[in-house]
Amino acid sequence: MIRSCVLIFLFIGSILPLYSQTPDTTALTNQQLDEKYIQEIEEKKQPSKVLHAEPLYIDLIRDLGARKGEKEWNLGMGITDNLTYDVYEMLIEYEWAPINRLGLEIEVPFSIIGANSRSYNGEKRPSSSMESLKTALQWSFLVSEKNSTSLALGYINELEFSDFGSFGNPVFKGNVYNPFFVAAKRWGNNFHTLLYTGPAIEQSFRSNGWESRYELHSNVHYMITGTRNFVGIEVNKEFHKHDFDMIIRPQMRLEINKHFMLGIVGGIPVYRENQRFSMFTRLIWEPGH
Repeated sequence: MIRSCVLIFLFIGSILPLYSQTPDTTALTNQQLDEKYIQEIEEKKQPSKVLHAEPLYIDLIRDLGARKGEKEWNLGMGITDNLTYDVYEMLIEYEWAPINRLGLEIEVPFSIIGANSRSYNGEKRPSSSMESLKTALQWSFLVSEKNSTSLALGYINELEFSDFGSFGNPVFKGNVYNPFFVAAKRWGNNFHTLLYTGPAIEQSFRSNGWESRYELHSNVHYMITGTRNFVGIEVNKEFHKHDFDMIIRPQMRLEINKHFMLGIVGGIPVYRENQRFSMFTRLIWEPGH
C-alpha cells in the first residue's frame, strides 16, 4: 500500500509543472507568472488579502483575509490503517464568508470501521458512526500585504453523535470545544509557512467528565509557478496528558480548472502505537463569487 501511494505522489508531482503554464502565459517568465497570480488574489480595489497555501488535512475555515461572498464546498474521503482494523472516512463541508475577514463553516464527518488482515475473532473495535456536527468561525485580525503575513483567531464546536451501535441512546454523547490561533507567512512568491494551534476540550454528557489535549500543526508548502498547484508537508502534533502523537502528512494540490481543485494527502505516524499508514483526498469546489 505504501509503495503504491508513493508512486501516485511521484506521478502527480511529475505532471504538476505541466499545469503551470497556459497558452496565453507561455511568453511570460516564471517571476511574471507568479506576480500575475498573486496580483489577482491581492487586488487593491478590495480589502487586503495575502495569498497563502492552505493545509489539506487540518484545513482552515475559509481563506485567511476572506472577502465577503467567498464560498467553498469540500468532499473528503480517506482510509486509515490501524493495527487491527481500518477506518474509512468521509466528510462533507461548506464554508463561506458573510462579511470581510470572517469565515464560517459547517462540516459533517463519517467513519466506517472495517476488518483488515490483522483482525481477529472476538476483537473489540469501534462502531461506525456519523461522528459529529462541526460548526466553526475564523476571524483574520491582521492582514499585512507588506509583510506577506496573516494572523487569525477561530473556534470549532464539535457536537459528537453516538455511534451507530447505540445511536439515539443518546443522540449526542459529548461536545468538543476547540479555540485556535493561525499564523501564516509567504516567503517570496512560492514558499509558504503556516502554524495552527490550540487546545481541544472534550465534555462527556453521560459522565459529565472532561478531557483535554493540545494541538500544534505546522506546515510548509511550495506553490508551483503561476498556478494554485502546490506540494508540501503538514505535521500534526497532539499532546494528551503524558502522551505525544505526531503524524507527517506529505501532500499536493492540483488545480483541475478555475473552480475545482484536488488535494491528495498521505499520513505517516512517527509512533505506530495504534495507527499505521493513511491516505486522504479532498475535492474542492469554489463556485463563482
